[in-house]
Amino acid sequence: MIALSQRRIGWLCGVFALLLGIAAIRALQLTTISAGHLASLANAEHSATLTALPARGSIVDRNGVTLAVAEAADDISATPSQIKDPVAVAGELAPLLHRPIATLVAEITHPSSPQYALLRRQLPASSADRVRALHITGIALTADPLRYYPDRYLGAQLLGGVGTAGTGLGGIELEFNSALAGTAGVQQATYDANGQPIGVNGNTAVNGQTVQLTIDAALQQYTDSVLAATGERYRAQHATAIVLDLRTNAILAMSNWPRVDANDPSKVGVSENYAIRFDYEPGSTFKVVTIGGALSEGLVTPSTAFTIPDSYRVADRTIHDAEYHPTERLTVSQILAQSSNIGAVKIGQLLTQQLGNVVLYNWIRRFGFGTPTAIDIPGADTGIVAPPAIWSGSSIGNIPIGQGIEVTPLQLLDAYGAIADGGILRTPQIVKRVGGQAIAVPHGHRILTTRVAGELRHMLLGVTRAGGTAAEIQIPGYALAGKTGTAQKAINGTYSEKYYVASFVGFAPEHDPKIEAVVVVDEPQGAIYGTEVAAPAWRTIMNFALPYMGIAAH
Repeated sequence: MIALSQRRIGWLCGVFALLLGIAAIRALQLTTISAGHLASLANAEHSATLTALPARGSIVDRNGVTLAVAEAADDISATPSQIKDPVAVAGELAPLLHRPIATLVAEITHPSSPQYALLRRQLPASSADRVRALHITGIALTADPLRYYPDRYLGAQLLGGVGTAGTGLGGIELEFNSALAGTAGVQQATYDANGQPIGVNGNTAVNGQTVQLTIDAALQQYTDSVLAATGERYRAQHATAIVLDLRTNAILAMSNWPRVDANDPSKVGVSENYAIRFDYEPGSTFKVVTIGGALSEGLVTPSTAFTIPDSYRVADRTIHDAEYHPTERLTVSQILAQSSNIGAVKIGQLLTQQLGNVVLYNWIRRFGFGTPTAIDIPGADTGIVAPPAIWSGSSIGNIPIGQGIEVTPLQLLDAYGAIADGGILRTPQIVKRVGGQAIAVPHGHRILTTRVAGELRHMLLGVTRAGGTAAEIQIPGYALAGKTGTAQKAINGTYSEKYYVASFVGFAPEHDPKIEAVVVVDEPQGAIYGTEVAAPAWRTIMNFALPYMGIAAH
């Protein structure tokens, strides 16, 4: 009995010794022989630092209509070391990623990093969900919202577009990129050996803020359509139009033609917003500056008369009016209504001869020319206003009629807005709120007395009345005030007989202005005059805008 018990104890000791030996061998294997391999597996199963991208904030119009929005999308990536059969995986993914099988195979088998290969950026949610449902080992999806513009052409140059890196390329998207972009979250994700996450720690992303514009989507769409019809009809180089609510100084529409697709970053990123970027010689629309200065300095009144011959010599150049006429007497009001070049030059000469060139220059700057308009859109041009020190003897023969200087359509709109607003020059507003916080409306400053502003308004009314250059521009029930412009383009230092810029700027009703608009058409073909090309488009836009914005006819 004792012997049997001893044998049992011996067997147990032997088993324990065997188990101890196995454990020792296993420990030796783990710490020495297989250490490198196990470390590699551990690395594959451990963690990675991830950036959680926020959803970009929306851009909406003044009524809350969505102009730009973030849509759910995912980046599709691979961990090549975990993919056993790249060809089979590529075959499953190719139709969902809309990429060739061979390309995917190459990216998986020859990645820049053995742990990461980006196969597709910003795959829309519907397709991304189908990829996720495949449960392919080594394939990961990371949220990367896609920028989407519901009406892809609506105000595309104004909005500006977003690049593949999620950064605004221009316009509102660039100017308010920080607010729209939000804040990325930094997270530490732990994965199992199959590449599936088993734990995530860190900061979550903070989504971007909503930016609300003063733009009215319906009016913007209508203005876009009118501008497109005008540009196509006259085969123009490009065209732009701006509509402003004078009651709030809010821009209601800012249109450009040719149109571009905001959903195509390669196009919108290089497109121009001509409303703020097109520098051009304004021609006759600039005559209000010369006349406004002379009125303000007390040198003329609306009824002051000048003798206007058919041609007039200034230094080395001869000035003509648009059409032949015998020598006649015109008042200042008639000079503006009939757009007499000679009359405007004579008023400019009176101003500079009495007070010096610097006074005319100061009035040009006072109206806002030569300074970029402080609007919430990046890249607004300053135009070109040469200082008096470099004026030539013939400068007084071209500057008073809008030659030899350059302006932008927005600057011209602002200048006429000051006339409409009783002499107060204001910075137009295009952003209403950011993240629910209202944007302060800039204060204006007086550049004209209320008397002079009123005189100019009444004289501009004459442009659209019998005898004026835009007498055919009528809207029943509304008194219109505005000015035509037809400017020769300077090509290689010489004024072209072929290329022109046609424009019209004005407001209504004349006695109590509420809505203002400008239309500028570059290099129209078949017709060149502002009264033929730009004025009809302006009338069509205003005919819609006035009742749409609740301005009753009288």
